[in-house]
Amino acid sequence: MSDTGSNEKIPFMQQLLDSPFLLLAIGILSPMVLYILWGVMEVIATPIAQ
Repeated sequence: MSDTGSNEKIPFMQQLLDSPFLLLAIGILSPMVLYILWGVMEVIATPIAQ
């Protein structure tokens, strides 16, 4: 048994894609943040009624 690859540093993207809970969090948080920002922009762009 040779341990030639045991000292290699695992790339960040591979660590990210190997973590299902982190992917789940990104998949839930990114649309949530985008929809909140979209809603705030819509509220700001709505003219004030007289």
